[in-house]
Amino acid sequence: MATLALADDALVLSHRLGEWAGHAPVLEEEVALANIALDLLGQARVLYAELGDEDELAYLREERAFRNCQLAEQPNGDFARTIARQLLFSTYQELLYARLAEHGHPLAAKAVSEVAYHRDHAEHWTLRLGDGTRESHARMQSAVDGLWRFTGELFQPVEGLEQLPR
Repeated sequence: MATLALADDALVLSHRLGEWAGHAPVLEEEVALANIALDLLGQARVLYAELGDEDELAYLREERAFRNCQLAEQPNGDFARTIARQLLFSTYQELLYARLAEHGHPLAAKAVSEVAYHRDHAEHWTLRLGDGTRESHARMQSAVDGLWRFTGELFQPVEGLEQLPR
C-alpha cells in the first residue's frame, strides 16, 4: 500500500507540473518544470511496475482509489503557488526517500538525488520570489500560507511505512 501511495503522489504532481507547458513565466522555467514532471512520472512508473501493470494502476482506477496526499493534487494557481507546493512536497519527498534508502529500499537511493534537485530548484525560486518585489513577496507568502494546511498529512504514517513519516 505504501508503494501505491508514493507512486500516486508522484503521478499526480507530475501531471500538475505538466500543466505549465506553454505557460511558465520564461522558457527556461518551462523546461525545468517539464523535467521535474518527467522525473516524477518516472518515479511513478517504477513504483507502479513493482505492484503490477503500471497503466492499469495509473490510468484505469477510479479517482477515489488513489492514495496520493492532498498537497500533490492542489491546483497550480500562480507561479508562486506552484513553487511553494513544490518546495513543501520535494522537501518531504527528499526526507522520506533518504529514510527509505537507509532502510535498503533499492529505488530510493536514485530518487533521493532527483528530489534533492527538485527541492533545490524550488528553494531557489522561493528565495528569489520572497526577496523580490513587494508583489512577488506577497504572492509567495500567500502561497505558503494557503498550502501550509496540507502539510500535516505528510507527517501521518503511510500504511506499510508506519515507522517512517509521511
